[in-house]
Amino acid sequence: MLRWLIGGGREPQGLAETGEKLLELNGHTQKITAIITFPSLESCEEKNQLILTASADRTVIVWDSDTGRQVQRILCFQSTVKCLTVLQRLDVWLSGGNDLCVWNRKLDLLCKTSHLSDTGISDLVEIPKNCVVAAVGKELIIFRLVAPTEGSLEWDILEIKHLLDHQDNILSLMNVNDLSFVTGSHIGELIIWDALDWTMQAYERNFWDPSPQLDTQQEIKLCQKSNDISIHHFTCDEENVFAAVGRGLYVYNLQMKRVIACQKTAHDSNVLHIAKLPNRQLISCSEDGSVRIWELREKQQLAAEPVPTGFFNMWGFGRVNKQASQPVKKQQENATSCSLELIGDLIGHSSSVEMFLYFEDHGLVTCSADHLIILWKNGERESGLRSLRLFQKLEENGDLYLAV
Repeated sequence: MLRWLIGGGREPQGLAETGEKLLELNGHTQKITAIITFPSLESCEEKNQLILTASADRTVIVWDSDTGRQVQRILCFQSTVKCLTVLQRLDVWLSGGNDLCVWNRKLDLLCKTSHLSDTGISDLVEIPKNCVVAAVGKELIIFRLVAPTEGSLEWDILEIKHLLDHQDNILSLMNVNDLSFVTGSHIGELIIWDALDWTMQAYERNFWDPSPQLDTQQEIKLCQKSNDISIHHFTCDEENVFAAVGRGLYVYNLQMKRVIACQKTAHDSNVLHIAKLPNRQLISCSEDGSVRIWELREKQQLAAEPVPTGFFNMWGFGRVNKQASQPVKKQQENATSCSLELIGDLIGHSSSVEMFLYFEDHGLVTCSADHLIILWKNGERESGLRSLRLFQKLEENGDLYLAV
């Protein structure tokens, strides 16, 4: 029996702020494969936010986020649903497995595609013109949703185009902005796509190992365990795409169309999840159980001072990885204009850290295979808040003025 823990409710006073468990959603019999929230439309008087979870048990369960009550279980799937996405403007949600299904808020099946492949849809993102991009093995398939009109009262989903430029299975897919999206493959291909005409804006293959002295076949042979070059996850800001590639982290600048910074051994095992933090910082978690925070620095701003010993004065106690702060090769320095500097470790998990959620005002929540969910706080900020509360209490009691 799998139990899924989640912080819900209208006011974020639970998991994100105090670490208190608000709701336990217990219903799936195998591992969770996807989760999304389905907010109500702003025009609706009834504000009921739904949570949708998909599982390897070939079901999707819809939950009420306020009460944790199971609204409905959908059992009609012929394969595992690997991904879910919401098209808020059309007030529908999509499920991707061996076929693509479109559902409304009442959980009616509006339309579906025919069987796509045994591989199935591994990821989905929305793009303009009522379209979605689906990753199916090595292919990207563009689908367009056709909403009911006066001439037709039925929904339809049309297969518009196949993009066949990847040479291996696509593992990661995400929107960069309203005009582009990015994909990454098992053999380390990174492609930036135009979201309007679906053409390639940039293609990178060997950015994870820019050494020029080896021919391609020798290079692949020496460094490829394929997992070492697989692109597992992306995150983006307005300037850069941050890629988790094997055990490393790479920063790809969208304007310059090249890697501007990297840490080839950021972790001891594969990096599973990354996210951009404020102030040019990046957070990553790995199969090795570590969670690390990095800072993107300009080369000319680098100082000879050592990296801070742990993350004590910001997030709590920790240590740093000496290996990650070692100088990079001269060739690599010539190819990059920034550096990713380790500024601390979050030590607490004993097994693979699968993913995390970052709340700017409340902290970081990490989820691990060791069955722990840990809430991390910004130590400097929390210390300031405690001091502020202390002075407020002294002022309320009149003790502050007596002391003066």
